[in-house]
Amino acid sequence: MKLVKSLLLGSAAGLIAVGGAQAADLPVKAKAVEYVRICSLYGAGFYYIPGTDTCIKLGGYLRAEVALGTNSVYGIANGAPAGAHNRLSNYYTARAREDLNIDTRTATEYGVVRTFFDATFSWTTGSYVGTGSGTGTTGYSATTAGTTTINPTDGGTSGGSLGVYYAFIQFAGFTMGKAVSQFDAPWTNYPGNNIDSLVGGSGTVTGVNQFTYTADFGQGVTAAFSAEDATAYYQAGNLNLLGATAATMVGGSYGSNAIGGSRSPNLVGMVRVDQAWGLFQASIAAHDNHVAYYGATETTGHPDDKWGWAVQLALSIKNIPTGAGDTINIQGVYTDGATRYNFQNLAGSSYQMYGSSGIAYQSVGFANAPDTVFTTGGQESVKTWGFRGAYTHNWDPYWNSALYGAYAQAQFGTLAKTTLCGATGTGGVFGGLAGVTGCNPDFAVAQIGLITRWTPVKNLTFSADVNWTHLDQKYAGTAVLSPAATTAKPTAVYELKDQDSITLLLRAQRNW
Repeated sequence: MKLVKSLLLGSAAGLIAVGGAQAADLPVKAKAVEYVRICSLYGAGFYYIPGTDTCIKLGGYLRAEVALGTNSVYGIANGAPAGAHNRLSNYYTARAREDLNIDTRTATEYGVVRTFFDATFSWTTGSYVGTGSGTGTTGYSATTAGTTTINPTDGGTSGGSLGVYYAFIQFAGFTMGKAVSQFDAPWTNYPGNNIDSLVGGSGTVTGVNQFTYTADFGQGVTAAFSAEDATAYYQAGNLNLLGATAATMVGGSYGSNAIGGSRSPNLVGMVRVDQAWGLFQASIAAHDNHVAYYGATETTGHPDDKWGWAVQLALSIKNIPTGAGDTINIQGVYTDGATRYNFQNLAGSSYQMYGSSGIAYQSVGFANAPDTVFTTGGQESVKTWGFRGAYTHNWDPYWNSALYGAYAQAQFGTLAKTTLCGATGTGGVFGGLAGVTGCNPDFAVAQIGLITRWTPVKNLTFSADVNWTHLDQKYAGTAVLSPAATTAKPTAVYELKDQDSITLLLRAQRNW
């Protein structure tokens, strides 16, 4: 009996030991997986970043497009070589682009902290540029600012460009970083169009560095004060008229550009009323024109700083009687020494365009609108005014069209007109040339266009945008001119004449 009892106790101890070993070998219970949760605080598309209280939204688009009759996507046929209208000009320019934006938001005791980043990856057709040596071309070069020169050794597969459009932080009413200017209308360059180069208002569609405070008064009423970088997009030029020649004027430059280093940001104020009926906005800006020197060294002296300014009014009327969702957007602007608030940076303010002539080798139209002009001992600002707008009509849920237009005029003072054209219009740098019967640097640009969009399914749109641009220049007569080598134009007699550009942009875009 004693032996049996010992065996039973030993077996029990063995079973307990084995059970303990098996229990020790069992895995610890895994922590529950934290799945991505929808964040409904800021609208559709936001999700919580796992393990945080920050919400994130990813977005963007993929775009394929071709512009006919221009070397730019998307601008008018102007400058060299597009404005030459010869064998160096592109019949078409193509682009493929992917846009990516990242929006994050976090609720705090000071309000929402937001960051926003938007970048584009683009591949754009290049252009052939004439050498002027009779050999025809120098090769393939990029047409868009910031792109890399195409590498012919690998078929161009490593080319393309990266563009940083927006990168800013918003906190407690402040905006810090690269964002659309507070001066701009909400539609920037696009009251109803796709073309980038409308005159008649400002438009920093790719953002501008700024430090802004925005006050929200409720009921859709806001006001903002902003200090914005002037160096990237707001320098139309401070031209030394003593550097002007007939050849440079035909090329769209009225002198040697002498912009000095940055001294002050542009100071911008804005008031906006945004309600169900539409929107009204008033904007004002101050721009410091800081010139370097009269000559090559600091001993030559310099003009004093000259502050320019601009004022703009914008109006949007929604849901007009012609149909649901129909909209009218209009704006008007006046500038004095702050030209880029009218001839915005994607439109430019320098023109060189060629056409046919019945009395000379060809015709040419040219113009330039800087911020200021100066000579030793004298300086004056250039004044401009303009407007642009569009009417958009929805034919049905899938089709809409917009009729749009723009106009801008530049006016020079006595200093520029006397230096370039003489006191009576028959002297100076250009007015004294044989055959010139009218000389005046003032000019105007008029634009009109029509765009139609088809959206067969949500977020996929096909569009066609046709645009006509007219350069109304104030020179008349003929002159023997030597255009820039990049136009491949010979030294010959040219008629001084208004010029036109007609372009068509075809686009397919998928938003996501």
